[in-house]
Amino acid sequence: MNNNLKNIRQERALTQQQLADELSVSRQTIISIENGKYDPSLPLAFKLAIFLGVKIEDIFKPD
Repeated sequence: MNNNLKNIRQERALTQQQLADELSVSRQTIISIENGKYDPSLPLAFKLAIFLGVKIEDIFKPD
């Protein structure tokens, strides 16, 4: 699944560690999502969208 997480995170001036801390996940999880190596669970995808103030479909795009 393609995603815009890195761009959205950078627009909000957040580090990977800050985002990880807010979502109670590891920094490695954020890195893996941003690099397309890990598709997050639906609950984590919702947490990302809510925290970043966007819709899930603004972050994640099907291949």
